[in-house]
Amino acid sequence: MGVLGEVCIGGAGLAQGYVGHPDQTADRFVPDPFSTAPGARLFRTGDLGRQLADGQIELHGRRDRQVKIRGYRVEPGEIEAALAAHPAVREVAVTLWPRDAGSWSLAAYVALRQAVAPAELREHLQRCLPAYMVPAAFVELAALPLTPRGKVDLRALPAPEVPGPSVQERRPVPPRTEAERLIAAVWAEILGCEIGVEDDFFALGGHSLQITRIISRLRDARVEVSVRAFFEKRQVAGLAAGLQV
Repeated sequence: MGVLGEVCIGGAGLAQGYVGHPDQTADRFVPDPFSTAPGARLFRTGDLGRQLADGQIELHGRRDRQVKIRGYRVEPGEIEAALAAHPAVREVAVTLWPRDAGSWSLAAYVALRQAVAPAELREHLQRCLPAYMVPAAFVELAALPLTPRGKVDLRALPAPEVPGPSVQERRPVPPRTEAERLIAAVWAEILGCEIGVEDDFFALGGHSLQITRIISRLRDARVEVSVRAFFEKRQVAGLAAGLQV
């Protein structure tokens, strides 16, 4: 109950298979573990959904939308389901976004029931998903664009703006120690913006590929920071604590 999975259908009206395509038939028409009828089968629809407490099935996009981003396989439907669990979110779609040449990020598009800051949605996802599945950009829309068949039209979604708070919204806390100054300088070089010691790397739009570049720059300065520490600390102050520079 409530767990995301693939929606399957069965019963007397089920087709027998794909004509002339035995491999495709074997892949999509599978034995029905819930039926006592001999030879009963289910059809794997490819749709993702979850069963609600009232028995209804809530759909969450397609299973075959799986994407690979910076070495990780990601199912956008899982992210959409996690975002949809936030009480302020009415509709949601997650897709890949070509951020710059050779670099892709995840973008989340939401239609809201009530006002909520992107930072709160990001924190909501950080509590239930690994860091690589948290979108780099959140875009609020009045409603998601639909195809004539009533499905979300991913191609009609607007390109997100570069993520991260604006200068007016941020008041970066300047570095106080030599270690903080070094880490902040490397972050600024990679991210291209002013860095405060309390800024969250991922909230500024940072991603795992940039982490490896930062770690390499710090290693050149004889400072060792692990990838795990980066995901656990997330801020200059946390990374710099205990470092000797």
